Amino acid sequence: MCASKKGISAKQLERMLGVTYKTAWFMSHRIREAMTTSPDGLLGSGGGTVEADETYWGNNKRSKIGMMYADLRGGVAKEKIFSLVQREGKVRTFHVQMVNAKTLKAVMDKHVAKDANLMTDEARVYKRLGKEYASHSTTHHSIGQYVNGNMHSNTVEGYFSILKRGLIGTFHHVGEQHLQRYCNEFDFRYNSRTALGYSDTDRTNLALKGISGKRLTYRRLDGQQAV
Repeated sequence: MCASKKGISAKQLERMLGVTYKTAWFMSHRIREAMTTSPDGLLGSGGGTVEADETYWGNNKRSKIGMMYADLRGGVAKEKIFSLVQREGKVRTFHVQMVNAKTLKAVMDKHVAKDANLMTDEARVYKRLGKEYASHSTTHHSIGQYVNGNMHSNTVEGYFSILKRGLIGTFHHVGEQHLQRYCNEFDFRYNSRTALGYSDTDRTNLALKGISGKRLTYRRLDGQQAV
């Protein structure tokens, strides 16, 4: 789990370790819990550049309207994921209920320094939020503009590509109640990547240290009351 860029499925762990699927699934979630770290300061402190973007995950659901069924397309029925990435630094990812100014402001106020330089696409939700930071630059994806000098959100979009390839190709299905823990796993690997000076062994040792003081019961994972 520490060495595989896109993660490893519980079914693969089941085959490799010779345990039941239930055991492998529970084990993998406990390791993800160990990978979950507390924020270390604000992103972009001292005038750094922070990229912010949102993405959507999950299949289209169907909504019953009277006697008819209608597809809920786009992001309406999907799970919303919001990420903040400091260039040449770390990422923080959040499973949010809504992508609106109120929800994203609460996250950004807690995790981004006010003297940071913010980079986003042209989504309207960022227009008002950007005024609170040292600068706010946007690229206009709707007209095919993805880079304008130093202005781009390609770093966070590159992170999303790794996250989605893992969710689609490795895990296939991720329950809404567990999505944040999977995001934490991908954040952990990104924040201890080789470019920042970490090896697979270093990453494993960090995960082992993260076990201390944490307890995740199967009942809690299974949606029952923890004991």
